[in-house]
Amino acid sequence: MSLLPTTSIAAIAGYADQTVTLAGWVYHKTDKGKLIFIQLRDGSGTLQCVVSKKQVPEAAFAAAQQLTQESSCRMTGLVRADARAAGGFELDVQAVQLVGASPDYPISPKDHGVEFLMEHRQLWVRSARQHALLRVRAEVIAAAQEWLNAQGFIRFDSPILTATAAEGTSNLFATEYFDLGTAYLAQTGQLYVEAGMMAFGKVYCFGPTFRAEKSKTRRHLTEFWMLEPEVAFATHDDNLRLQEDFVSALVQRVIERRSADLQVLERDTSILARCLPPFPRISYDDALKLIEANQGAIEGATPLTWGDDLGAPHEQLIASQFDRPVFVERYPAALKAFYMQPDPQRPEVALCADLLAPEGYGEIIGGSERIHDAALLEQRIRDHGLSVEAYQWYLDLRRYGTVPHSGFGMGIERVVAWITGTRHIRETIPFPRMLYRIYP
Repeated sequence: MSLLPTTSIAAIAGYADQTVTLAGWVYHKTDKGKLIFIQLRDGSGTLQCVVSKKQVPEAAFAAAQQLTQESSCRMTGLVRADARAAGGFELDVQAVQLVGASPDYPISPKDHGVEFLMEHRQLWVRSARQHALLRVRAEVIAAAQEWLNAQGFIRFDSPILTATAAEGTSNLFATEYFDLGTAYLAQTGQLYVEAGMMAFGKVYCFGPTFRAEKSKTRRHLTEFWMLEPEVAFATHDDNLRLQEDFVSALVQRVIERRSADLQVLERDTSILARCLPPFPRISYDDALKLIEANQGAIEGATPLTWGDDLGAPHEQLIASQFDRPVFVERYPAALKAFYMQPDPQRPEVALCADLLAPEGYGEIIGGSERIHDAALLEQRIRDHGLSVEAYQWYLDLRRYGTVPHSGFGMGIERVVAWITGTRHIRETIPFPRMLYRIYP
């Protein structure tokens, strides 16, 4: 006996008028008595499967009746074109096999509170909206690495356990490391990626990073994924051009390949379509003037004194003045990390920039030209109250063949939140870790 082809819903168009087997889960079921309509999902898509009592054996119809939300099953049937169906096809079912029952599935079509859904995150990721969000996330990650690889970058993995801080000492997760003292969960892979940059010229790392910030805002996670490129012989301006080309390429690819998911999310893609280089640039000084001139336009965006950091309302106000992402550059050096290169023409500011996304999504990238002079870097380490001895390996990068270089870090979850129009970052990662959330 010949075996029937087993296919995915995404490939169903290639099997029109053929009998195939699908394997998946019941997303929704409507029982009309002699007709049962089942929305079957298999991870690649969703397809309506029609079970007619007149056309299937009694055992198959009885099996279809037993199916409940999220039951796993196999369905064999004829693929039929139907312009009225989502995706243009339906399956006229001939046989049904229950694989795994799903009695009393806790997430029903009724509204549930966010806390309930977060407690059942392992199941919530099956829903249409969460499914769309995480497919966009996967696309962003794939696009980012493929674009960098095509530009000649080498992936250079950095450690998660580190001996030193990179972004300040107040937000470190610490653990005892055998007999060697205290180790920390990495805040960034950047310092180690700089070592890779001196070996390969253009590198990036990608992985989880950790910040022990006691923040409950919609923009913060304690564990998030960051992609960090680093380039030798690159200036601050080179860095900004790389960022705008990179971000634009990511957005356009998501629009091209994940349009169906963006529709599920009801995302207005006309805003995203404007994400093309060049991106506008304003200085920190001009940002303060803009905030003062528009005070009252956004709640909380009150005027700042030079040397104050920008808060979320200030970033929202600045971004609202532009139709695409905007760079805010040359912040006061005292606000930024010890490794950022001071502006030779104005040493009180650093050659750095934050890239702010439109629509109130705030900073999605932070980057800078790095200090390449060993003596200046050592002095900055001391100024920040850090141990020079602990950074000897990092200083070696400036002692042996130093070069001007630049890089940046892009938070995957913030980018996905902006591209998908999702207000809270917790839905852009499979299992978010927040101040009051470590389960499941």
